[in-house]
Amino acid sequence: MGKQLFGTDGIRGEAGEYPLDPATIYAFGVALGDDAAKTQQHPEILIGADTRESGPWIAKLVAGGLESRGARVHYAGVITTPGVAYLTRTGPYAAGVMISASHNPYRDNGIKVFGHSGFKLPDSEEHEIEEEILRLRDTGVEPRPAELAADESLDGRYLEFLLSTTSTRFDGVRIALDCGNGAAYRLGPELFARLGATTILLNADPDGRNINLNCGALHVEGLRDAVLANAADFGVAFDGDADRAIFVSSAGKIVDGDAVLLTVARAMKAGNRLRSNTVVSTVMSNLGLERALVADSITMVRTPVGDKYVLEEMVRLDATLGGEQSGHVIFREYATTGDGLLTALRLFEIARLAGVGLDELTADLRIYPQRLVNVRVRDKKGLLEMPAIAQEIRRVEDAFGGTGRVLVRFSGTEPLARVMVEGPDLAQVESFSASIAEAIRREMGE
Repeated sequence: MGKQLFGTDGIRGEAGEYPLDPATIYAFGVALGDDAAKTQQHPEILIGADTRESGPWIAKLVAGGLESRGARVHYAGVITTPGVAYLTRTGPYAAGVMISASHNPYRDNGIKVFGHSGFKLPDSEEHEIEEEILRLRDTGVEPRPAELAADESLDGRYLEFLLSTTSTRFDGVRIALDCGNGAAYRLGPELFARLGATTILLNADPDGRNINLNCGALHVEGLRDAVLANAADFGVAFDGDADRAIFVSSAGKIVDGDAVLLTVARAMKAGNRLRSNTVVSTVMSNLGLERALVADSITMVRTPVGDKYVLEEMVRLDATLGGEQSGHVIFREYATTGDGLLTALRLFEIARLAGVGLDELTADLRIYPQRLVNVRVRDKKGLLEMPAIAQEIRRVEDAFGGTGRVLVRFSGTEPLARVMVEGPDLAQVESFSASIAEAIRREMGE
């Protein structure tokens, strides 16, 4: 039986509603506490959160469940997801919990879990914890939130780690930072200011409800305008928990995760640091990236969507670089998850040392037209088993004749079927994506 609570990026939903109602959140804390207690008595657990107004009360409920099982809880307050992953693997913590819904609106929230290794939990362990959560809910659990006080020194340790990964200074460099009113709103400006850059800040005033609101990694229009208006050398936008980043060049060009992977892969190969001569990406990465990497004799391997799956494949292949088009980039030399701040450091460092901008570094990347259409569905069962849908997909694939790609899958967090079509001709791509979406809508749409 598949998982009911955990999606591709932890447990996610509208704060206060199932599966993020008080009973389920508290039961999660109990189940995680039981799981951690299998390996040590009174395990230490780290909790962090982004800037959503629901973060503190979710943290208190999780902590209450953990403490009921004898765990000792440390609360970092507002911190990035990669900050929690780093502290978990370098500190005494049996597990780390990040409370965030990433790029989603403020009403949503989520729970991500890291083991002591800094890796997100494997599917099998998530399944065990989920079964215990559901059992506790069925037997009736009374939520007892714990009182928490944030340890302000914890995010400082993560900042010092980031600084330790570079010897490059950015004196005289103008960087526009869109913090998305999220978890990077303090760390981002301090990081680049410490390295000598002049920072132009956007959306660094969170109020609990403005996280990702027309800003951040999914809405880079304002960042692009700020880069051009302020003659900035670089622009970077983070999502709510800062595990991804999207960039803007000095000329206003949008530089996504695919372009970052190409740029970094070339630099790492030149420095003999691209182990296995391989980049791991997902099924969503553009054909243009794959063909540009092949031209440089670099292999690209695709995984399902989700940075946890990218990381698992990186470990299997002993690869040092992987990521997603959406802006998650994993530098396995330094981290166990996508990290927007670390990605910005590496990309700007490469440009600085080369003496060029992002336009020059990404000039030869040809992006094939790609369309993603979301269709709301009644349930997430049997998508490719329906003859009409399967027939339409086969028709499109035959029409491409090997020159394009079709990917149809369910969202891991929402009642959506996602249709992605990619090929050399925009009109053809739009027509094909619309026809497949319509077939899904007829067969299983709401």
